[in-house]
Amino acid sequence: MVLRAPVTESGGFTEYLWDRTKTLRVAIDDLEFLRRLGDGTLPLEVFRTYVEQDSLYLAGYSKALAILASKSPDPQTAAFWANSSAAAATVETALHADLLDGGLLPPRAGEPEPSQACLGYVSYLIATAATQPYAVGAAAALPCFWIYADVGRGLAASAAEVLAADPGHPYAQWVTTYDAEEFQQSAATARSLVDAAAEVAGEAEREAMVTAFTVATRYELLFWDTALNTQPWPAS
Repeated sequence: MVLRAPVTESGGFTEYLWDRTKTLRVAIDDLEFLRRLGDGTLPLEVFRTYVEQDSLYLAGYSKALAILASKSPDPQTAAFWANSSAAAATVETALHADLLDGGLLPPRAGEPEPSQACLGYVSYLIATAATQPYAVGAAAALPCFWIYADVGRGLAASAAEVLAADPGHPYAQWVTTYDAEEFQQSAATARSLVDAAAEVAGEAEREAMVTAFTVATRYELLFWDTALNTQPWPAS
């Protein structure tokens, strides 16, 4: 029997997306990278690699969000995606720059190259936002909001213990930003917008939304995991 993506009722569609990706989310929660990030034992060079890749990712993610803003069904929705795009391009990027240039992490010569997971994820989000209906692009963008908020809430408890022992610990300082109320509220708003889009979408479009959310969740898993378990590009 084929599972059909339901018409939403009080947030039912995003709950459906969450349930459909449970296996992937459990795998994310079990990642060694996230466990060691939370308890502060992640090697400094691995954390630097992650922050570098996250900076590259945010540059592309902001473009995908800007495209969503341009295709939004109403001004309020457009304002949310546009503001989120600006925050990704400026506020969060500034936080990454402070970590990379603040002397807490080991230096690296030259400019970082996007990893396979980073390039694949960014390319997928931009292409989906640009070539698919608004609802499908919004579904693809949602995991970055929602999964980060969910993971961040869990990591914040571990980070609090690390900060108590070492107030200057770079991992703990970074992790706590993703449990901030403003970020949690942004995730809730993004979820509500996807629910609203699903309410007016047809069955085929809702199925495409499920696929987009699932693919983006796979990339969330790969993005975190390959920061620790790197997958080098073939030699040129």
